[in-house]
Amino acid sequence: GLPPALPALPLELTVLYNSLLFATGASDSAIQGEAEGIRQGLLRVLEACGACGQGLSTEELWQKVLQEVTAEELQAPLHRLGALQAAWWLAASRLGSAAGLFRLLSNAEDPERAHCSEGENELLYLLKAWRVPAEAASLPLVQSAEDLKEILCTAAAFLQGLQELEAGNFPTALSLLQEAAGGFCSKKVLAQIYTCLGCCAQRMGKPQSALQHLKRALQVDFQCLPALSHVAAVYHELGETEAELQALALLYEALEKKTPAAASSGPYFLIRTELLVHTPILASLLRHRHPSEVKYLLAQRCLRDGRVADAVEHYLDFLALLQEGLQQQVPLDGGSALPRIPEVFLEAASALEQAGRHQDAITVCEEVISRTTDLIPRMLRVEERLEQPECPSPGAGLAGGLLSQKKESLCCLAWRAAGYLHQGWAWAKLGESKEAVTQFSRECLEDAVSRSMCLSVPESLLPEVEVLQKIRLLSLIGRGAQFLELGRHKEALLDFQHGLQILPGDPAAASYLVQALWKLNRKQEAAAHWQKFSQSPAGEDGQQEEQGRPFPLYLVSCLKQATFPHGASLARSIRDYLGTTSRDPSS
Repeated sequence: GLPPALPALPLELTVLYNSLLFATGASDSAIQGEAEGIRQGLLRVLEACGACGQGLSTEELWQKVLQEVTAEELQAPLHRLGALQAAWWLAASRLGSAAGLFRLLSNAEDPERAHCSEGENELLYLLKAWRVPAEAASLPLVQSAEDLKEILCTAAAFLQGLQELEAGNFPTALSLLQEAAGGFCSKKVLAQIYTCLGCCAQRMGKPQSALQHLKRALQVDFQCLPALSHVAAVYHELGETEAELQALALLYEALEKKTPAAASSGPYFLIRTELLVHTPILASLLRHRHPSEVKYLLAQRCLRDGRVADAVEHYLDFLALLQEGLQQQVPLDGGSALPRIPEVFLEAASALEQAGRHQDAITVCEEVISRTTDLIPRMLRVEERLEQPECPSPGAGLAGGLLSQKKESLCCLAWRAAGYLHQGWAWAKLGESKEAVTQFSRECLEDAVSRSMCLSVPESLLPEVEVLQKIRLLSLIGRGAQFLELGRHKEALLDFQHGLQILPGDPAAASYLVQALWKLNRKQEAAAHWQKFSQSPAGEDGQQEEQGRPFPLYLVSCLKQATFPHGASLARSIRDYLGTTSRDPSS
């Protein structure tokens, strides 16, 4: 409450500087908000000099102080306080305000040093050009202005590198992050910078450079687990499955151990780089995965790579985690690697089926069927008028909500239908053709799928409808194949014909159709269909690349099982028949 006195201001400003540093360091959390103490200090400086700064913004206040206060004994305390103000502005990503302040500080000493050359980073140039005032021996500081300057330079390079990375300006981001890596920071922050460098290199299409940066991050701080997560992602991009699985296994083991953070071996500073850099993109790049997410990735990658035994083990471990309340531990948002839970169950069923554990696969599918049945409405119409209009209207929110409900209902339909489909193939593998026919004939074949379709489908619902159509086709092929096994050739033929109505030109359905006609002794029709089909892009082997959107992983094994297995022998029989008829037209 005492009025400011010019002789006492150097001491007062130094005490303010130290107290703000102590307050920030004691909280040990990211700097946020305005430094009100600095503002009050500047107002007292102006008051002592006979000026007034009430009503001015903080930037305007600094400009007035640095332009009007010329007392030599106040320059060093004001510069130190200015550096502290810059730290607050950097923490708030107000880089322009920080650059403007250092331009004023440099102008006060040497106007020529306040201007950088074209193409040079202005903030970094101004920070480096700023001459740290000499410290008075009689006024001890808890953190020197020289150390603070080094931290500000590192933080400014790091922050701007992250901004450029988010904006997609990768070469500039790489340069700024490399500048930050050569700066003044702890090993923890240095590992984070190298992790960001790795992510930048990966986005630039330089996976090997990305791996070098990420491995450097782990060398600097072996507890920088996000770097290990990104290593696995780069190996996935390179198609190096073995290396990816090793990285994921190491990540899972490290997450399970929950090793406490190592104490810093370097000098301790109250203002540190990690208190100044806390942007959303950094949080995203350094997101720590939950152990269950990594366990799922291990399961999924093994299943995709055909490592069925390992996939089964990982999926069963993951399903056990579900029983421990996993959904409350991991937010199923866009940042999570986890798909919807029914899809995980279906993938697990697919793995069990491929491992020959057909009864277990049937049990897992029954869980999906029982959980989704009550979520499917008795009537479900999918109509174009539910599409969101381009211009918002009072009913737009309602239409969007209805569309979301339809999408969710279609997903439930697909999951239940896929459950029946997997059960059908599992019973078929067990040699129970009649039970297999029953499962293929359940709601997934007729009622559930047909009631979800209509002539006009909104664009946003096409992926779900396409999956349902594929499941229906696979069910028809599966049931038709079992009818062939049971000698019910006419019923099999109807299923294959129906399948080709759903997806004309499907190679598996076309091949089975030819076989059904052949078994019905309708050889001329069979040969005609075979000739037509063999001239299509699918070719004689019955294989065809899936066009358009990729189908869910849980359907991959069903797609393989639906492939026609007797293509070569059927082709030989038809060629022999055609050769015979060409020599003897009467036959």
